[in-house]
This record gives sequence, C-alpha cells and structure tokens, in this order.
Amino acid sequence: MIKAIIIDDEPYCCEVLSTLLEKYCPTVTVEAVCHSAAEAMQAITNHPVQLVFLDIEMPHMNGFQLLEKLPHINFDLIFTTSYDQYALKAIKFSALDYLLKPIDRIELQAAVRKAHDRLMRPLPQQLQILLQKLHQPAQQVNQVALPTMEGLQLVPLDSIISCSSSSNYTIISLKDKLKITVSRTLKEVEEMLEESGFMRVHHSYLVNLNEIRKYIKGEGGNLIMSDRSSIDVSRSKKELLLKKLQPGKNQFTTK
Repeated sequence: MIKAIIIDDEPYCCEVLSTLLEKYCPTVTVEAVCHSAAEAMQAITNHPVQLVFLDIEMPHMNGFQLLEKLPHINFDLIFTTSYDQYALKAIKFSALDYLLKPIDRIELQAAVRKAHDRLMRPLPQQLQILLQKLHQPAQQVNQVALPTMEGLQLVPLDSIISCSSSSNYTIISLKDKLKITVSRTLKEVEEMLEESGFMRVHHSYLVNLNEIRKYIKGEGGNLIMSDRSSIDVSRSKKELLLKKLQPGKNQFTTK
C-alpha cells in the first residue's frame, strides 16, 4: 500500500481526489488531508508517507514555497494544479508528475501507477532543477531531468546535440556519441527545451541551436550538427530557423 497526503486549500478538491483515490486507486491510503501549507508541514512531519498530492496555488504559501521549506523530501510528488503553462514546463523540466484540475480518473490512475512502479524517489537535484526553472531565466538552468526506462538521468543542457522522434519515445543524442532513450514524446521534450536554445526544425527532429555547424540550402535544407549528423529541415520551419541563426551567422556556413 502507498501512504499518501493530500494538500489543497480547496476542501471540495480534496474530497473529489479522496473519492477518486478510494474508488479507482485501491493501493493508495490517504493518511491526512491538509488545507494549507503550514498544516501540511506538520502532517508531513507526523505522517511519514510515500506519496504527496500537492496543490500549487494556495494562499500565504504556495506549493513551491512549501517544498523549499521542507528539510527533507523523501516522498514521491504529484502536483495537482490549474497553474499556468510556465509552471507546468518547469515541472516537466524536472521530470515530476502533475495532474490538471479537474482531475481525470484515468490520468490519476496512470500517475499513481507510475509512482507505484518507480524504483527511485524524487532526487534532490530534481527539486533543485524545478525551483531554478521557476526562479531563474531559462538560460541559467544548466540541467534537465530525463525519464528513461531505467530511471531518471540528469543531463547538462549543453551536452544535448539533437532529439529525434521514435514513436512514443525520444532519442536524445549527446556529445561523445552517447544516446539516451527517453519515455516522452518529441512534443513533450520540445515543451521542456524550447526556451533553452532548442528548436523543432522538422516533425521528427529537435536541435540545439548552439550545436549547428552548417546549414545546407535546399527545399527545406539540411543541418550538419557538431557530431557530423545530418538533420532535415522542413519547409515550414526554414524561415524561422534562419531568423534564429541570423545573430550567429558567422558560426555556421551555407552552401
């Protein structure tokens, strides 16, 4: 059984989530329900649990501020939120789970199943990445947490050369000819990386703009990356790509 705490300032949301868990997630036992971050800090101290459902938007102290105040994070986290897209990107960037309100039972079951199957608890580095992403400009965050079949892999952003689609997975090509298979679609990886110097240049490819070495003209064209790989550029992305490369046009050549 998974012992859990629900933290949400809206009693109705707590009731709905408790009911959904009782009905559709029998492996989860709700140990406490908290309606404020202050109450939650006490409950987490008094009730050692494996899973916390955490609302983000709460008065006086939001969910992120609560996490910053906790001395230890030794439980899995699922955010429950209707928060803005920027915060959701930060959560994805740190490879933590979230559920959008109103909570869908199928998505809830999937999130609980992932928590149940996960072999490792959230790493302190994951929370550091999350909080950095929230509080600092994107370029100052130098790592991303990537979920793989074996667990989480923390990867420096400047080590990623390109990302390619492989059905519901993404192949991440790193420097030193290393590759990682990530259990996220290319669209999800794009949402994580697009504000950190990456661009979707084709329906199958996402590239690190800093790792482009040459653009070869064509209908859409081709990119030669720093690892000498060749990546197609779609016609629809060509104009935007060249605009993004313009400030650094002396860093690449056309032919």
